[in-house]
Amino acid sequence: MPLLDSPFAQLDLIRQPEQQNEPLQAFDAADEYLLAYLAEQQPVAQTRVLVLNDGFGALAASLAGNVLVTSSGDSFLALQALEKNLVRNGRPFDAVPTLPASEPLSGPFDRVLIKVPKTLALLEEQLIRLQGQLAPGAQVIAGAMIKHLPRAAGDLLERYIGPVQASLAVKKARLLIATPAASPPGSTPAVSPYPTRYRLDEPKIELLNHANVFCREGLDIGTRAFLPHLPKNLGTARVADLGCGNGVLAIASALQNPEAHYTLVDESYMAVQSAAENWRAALGEREVTVRAGDGLAGQEAQSLDVVLCNPPFHQQQVVGDFLAWRMFQQAREALVVGGALYIVGNRHLGYHSKLARLFRGVEQVAATPKFVILKARK
Repeated sequence: MPLLDSPFAQLDLIRQPEQQNEPLQAFDAADEYLLAYLAEQQPVAQTRVLVLNDGFGALAASLAGNVLVTSSGDSFLALQALEKNLVRNGRPFDAVPTLPASEPLSGPFDRVLIKVPKTLALLEEQLIRLQGQLAPGAQVIAGAMIKHLPRAAGDLLERYIGPVQASLAVKKARLLIATPAASPPGSTPAVSPYPTRYRLDEPKIELLNHANVFCREGLDIGTRAFLPHLPKNLGTARVADLGCGNGVLAIASALQNPEAHYTLVDESYMAVQSAAENWRAALGEREVTVRAGDGLAGQEAQSLDVVLCNPPFHQQQVVGDFLAWRMFQQAREALVVGGALYIVGNRHLGYHSKLARLFRGVEQVAATPKFVILKARK
């Protein structure tokens, strides 16, 4: 794989989770452009730099030891990749302080480097949280490949930070450089529009959704198809909601199965935060485990009876079934013999044949014109 060669370091980087014969590299031209721009400013060792949405640690690992860098993002896998890439390049795994996007920032920062995320609501929330966190003379520099850089990103920078200057394109990447504007006397800080909320009729619950939650404005159609077919009469079963999002599958299941024990896992910190808050609102102090993680990678083998999953079909800007296939493998490992994985998926994805390679039996529980609900038994 190519090395990331910047004015700060030359690094050998991997993506996370790792794949054999990985076809994609762990950095892009926008990472290179951001690092080159910062190097031109000749930052001193005491310059405080905040990195946001660093896909696999390319930015923060390059800056480690050169400036005082902190990395924040909403992806457990991204922060895990940073730790692994630091070690891979001869640095301590904790050489860069990390901060989940669900936690408040601790400035002031002299420079903020942002990889523009796919979800602009996340960018908006991050820019709002930068209020009061910027040092005098600070700059906020956002970068992306041009094909992934919507005009709205510049509009958000202008609204929440200040005047924006767009760079020339370099290797199909572009930077947006925002200079913080002085707040008029008596002005009040911007109020975040997140979290959002919506109500369901069945079950009758209200769901709260932080900025980076998938389908935060309303229930996605795959989950809507899945809800009427969740397993019932589970008794004291141990159930996991894998890729839990706002926790709706687990909460709906728990309401029908009052004695079952639940674990909710997602790689998005904001999803986990939303799921924990929604669980408490719907189920009070009922015992539950809610955690950010790499799916069920940390789950003890044969420790679950049921896994519920509405698998993702993309990682950042990359579309594919790699993550779903990996989640199916994790579920099989975590399930007891005779345990079952229930999933919903688009018909065209062919999950039935994929599951049949891992499980002893796969049956169709229900179907709509677009989705199938499948049960795979170990």
